[in-house]
Amino acid sequence: MNLFYINLSVLFVCSIALTGCKDETSSEPDLIEHDKTPYELTINNFPAPNIATDNSLTVQGVKLGRMLFYEKMLSGDGTQACASCHMQEFAFTDTAKFSTGIRGNKGGRQAMSVFNMAWHGNEFFWDGRAHLLRDQSLLPIQDELEMDESLDNVVSKLKQSQLYSDQFTRTFGSDEITSERVSLALEQFMNSITSTNSKYDEFLLDSNVFSESEKRGFKLFTTDYNPFFPDKSGADCEHCHGGSNFENDRYMNNGLDGTGEFQDDGREKATMQAKDKGKFKVTSLRNIELTAPYMHDGRFSSLAEVIEHYNSQIKESPTLDPALDQTREKGLFLSVQDKIDLIAFLKTLTDKDLMTNPEYATPF
Repeated sequence: MNLFYINLSVLFVCSIALTGCKDETSSEPDLIEHDKTPYELTINNFPAPNIATDNSLTVQGVKLGRMLFYEKMLSGDGTQACASCHMQEFAFTDTAKFSTGIRGNKGGRQAMSVFNMAWHGNEFFWDGRAHLLRDQSLLPIQDELEMDESLDNVVSKLKQSQLYSDQFTRTFGSDEITSERVSLALEQFMNSITSTNSKYDEFLLDSNVFSESEKRGFKLFTTDYNPFFPDKSGADCEHCHGGSNFENDRYMNNGLDGTGEFQDDGREKATMQAKDKGKFKVTSLRNIELTAPYMHDGRFSSLAEVIEHYNSQIKESPTLDPALDQTREKGLFLSVQDKIDLIAFLKTLTDKDLMTNPEYATPF
């Protein structure tokens, strides 16, 4: 009997071993499939964005775009990615006045923030030379002052990666990698970066969350300029920085330089029209506390300097915005306390989640 049980045990152990070997050798690799699951944007009190119908956001498309945004293979020497000059902890901009490219060259304009791009409706870059966000996404890669790489080389490098082949399949339905698909994925990720959760957004639901200084700053921000009654005059900021995103989808000359002083012609470079000289894209004031230095050339290092520019330093030129031109002679009448309160309000526009949201961080 003992010998019988021993033989039976041996047969049982062998059976388990054979079954295990069979499972291991017959297992199939994971099937990589096209996944069209939509990506849900967090928009809170914002209006619905105008996402391009030919590039709707999907979970896999946003994931691919995020991978590419942090991918250093997109640069000529493999040392820089889009995220090198658009850092999450600074609301996706650079703290340098001018970003440094892979060859040690400096750019000519301050890096713009990358958030709430889904609500921009008037081209991209400071001068609007890129019509769509997908167009913008490829230009820094090719710029010799920035990432200094050809699109052909980018595609060639990505094709050598199984990780990317699989992710392009999940996103587009095949592992074909093209510069157009790269741009579409980058557009999806940048459109997914939203900033909608600040103290100001809480204030819209409960006005008691603001301090007295923040309330006064908000009133100054939204009150019109009145040259005839200085005591009732406001800072008149809302005309240019209004709406949910605190911008106006326009290009404007805000009086940084006077006639004959322009070092950068701004939008005129893109349109070739003299009426656009010195005009630049009006940027969002959300997260403004984090995005110094300010203006297209980073000339101001603090919010106090920015406010003083509008208060008393606007310069005259033919394309100066008319609303600013009327304040130029007398200024905005802002007191020391007014300036303190304005800055207090501007700091309420800082998002509580943007800088630490793991959905926007490097996936590597």
